[in-house]
Amino acid sequence: MVSVLGRLEVDSRRLVMELVRLAMFSDGVEEAGAEAVDGVAVTRVVFGPADGAARGMVEELAREAGLSVRSDAVGNTFFCWEGTEAGLAAVATGSHIDAIPNAGMYDGTVGVLGAIAAVRALKGSGFQPRRSIEVILFTSEEPTRFGIGCLGSRMLAGVLSSWDAVKLRDQDGLSLEELRVEAGFAGELGEVQVKPGSYAGFVELHIEQGPVLEREGRQIGVVTAIAAPASLRMRVEGEGGHAGAMLMPVRRDALVAAAEIIQAVESAALATGAQDTVATVGMCDVFPGAVNSVPSRVELSLDVRDIELERRDGVLQAIFAACDEVASRRRVKVKREWVNADAPSGCAPEVIAAVESACTAEGVRARRMVSRAYHDTLFMARICPVGMVFVPCLGGVSHRPDEFVAEAEIAAGVRVLARVLAELSSRV
Repeated sequence: MVSVLGRLEVDSRRLVMELVRLAMFSDGVEEAGAEAVDGVAVTRVVFGPADGAARGMVEELAREAGLSVRSDAVGNTFFCWEGTEAGLAAVATGSHIDAIPNAGMYDGTVGVLGAIAAVRALKGSGFQPRRSIEVILFTSEEPTRFGIGCLGSRMLAGVLSSWDAVKLRDQDGLSLEELRVEAGFAGELGEVQVKPGSYAGFVELHIEQGPVLEREGRQIGVVTAIAAPASLRMRVEGEGGHAGAMLMPVRRDALVAAAEIIQAVESAALATGAQDTVATVGMCDVFPGAVNSVPSRVELSLDVRDIELERRDGVLQAIFAACDEVASRRRVKVKREWVNADAPSGCAPEVIAAVESACTAEGVRARRMVSRAYHDTLFMARICPVGMVFVPCLGGVSHRPDEFVAEAEIAAGVRVLARVLAELSSRV
């Protein structure tokens, strides 16, 4: 750990006020409901008006901190603190500010505004980085608009090509190309990708989105691995008809078949006996959706995650076998369409060590853990050594308006992040 760093002063009150201010930029089209009583409901869809206004606020804060600002063609935005030695690969941090409908105000945003606060703290201490430090605001970590998560970091790492990116459209049929140009991001999408080694390291500050840290009374989670999802759309096709006239022995009820498949998804995940294996059917659309009509078609979503690729893919094979059995027995068709299948990633030992050293220097209680949600860090791992710093959230709640992180916990995370950035940016 960099020995010249003494106590780092983080203006946590200012940071919380900035997070609150950022939360005010919301599309505000969803009903908040009872969940929002003790929180702020935020909807911020990429390239929408709230997203544009929020980006403007972040750029303003970055310039106030003395950082240069540039954006690429898909809207990834880079805030740079120049190092003393030109030519060395930069060290990066950052996260996202887009939010799913009716979400909270801390997911992603802590990693962007917290990173800027970490830079302010380092500058206030008199520290000078050898390698440049970049704060990255990634475009569209959430899949809300285009149905695919981590759009900006996927393209940055070359996991999503420009040829595939131009095919993306939202639910209204608007293309990524027209939306990003309308939002003010010009240039060729093919130029978004950077080469491996372009960064010397990347570390992301994020809320845990789970209950472990709070339950154990720890301030920091040191992430060792990041799970990744395989996502599919599934269609079950049967035969519809009048609910009174269609006799039970001859039915080809698509919803009953889909119900068996959903149960098979749960069973396949539980059969591994591993707590890091999870499988979810989060969407179920029934056609025609009438009380007196036998369902003829059901659309399902499938999300299977694990930190071990072989185990995750084994779960998928078990699910597919169950689909084939149900289709044959119930005389329905089951069609599958892949959305994405990303490989899990481990965090780099040297970054993990830097995070743990920073925790020791700050005197905070930490523990190693895996991230069961995936983040932009997963794709940055294709480019450089990576790590993540988790801070606890109340009740493990996330993606809801009552998502909450205490000011002291955020401040601890920012101080740890600052020390990690200082350490990584000082290495030759």
